[in-house]
Amino acid sequence: MTPLPNYRPKKMSLGSLETEILEIIWQLGKVTVKDVHDRILADPNRELAYTSVTTVLRRLTNKGWLICQKQEKKGRAFQWEAKISRQQAQALKAYEHLHDFLAVGNAEVVASFADHLDIASVEQIEAIAAKLKAIRRQRKEGS
Repeated sequence: MTPLPNYRPKKMSLGSLETEILEIIWQLGKVTVKDVHDRILADPNRELAYTSVTTVLRRLTNKGWLICQKQEKKGRAFQWEAKISRQQAQALKAYEHLHDFLAVGNAEVVASFADHLDIASVEQIEAIAAKLKAIRRQRKEGS
């Protein structure tokens, strides 16, 4: 189970191109603009300016998703790297969705939603509850 990271990007919302580029970075690790641009243009049906990739990388850095570092031996080239893993981002987004859902604050709405879950969803909730109990038990034993 991936715990919530201590770090959280300043802005969680991402556009479609930002999401695509972040996925590429998670796949490749450290990247240059050229790495990302080449990966996108590997699809013969895609067109994207090199400067657009640079703009999106800077936007993702400003939103707190990426770290930008100057490459030591390559002069003016920069490398970008994700600040959190894909799994940590998924955990943060799931937490945010659950928090927003529970913020409704109306027990009847939450109960009505839970009442309409299918069997697979109920089994998932039961598995989650079991994991939570185990985590809490471990915390108590460790304290």
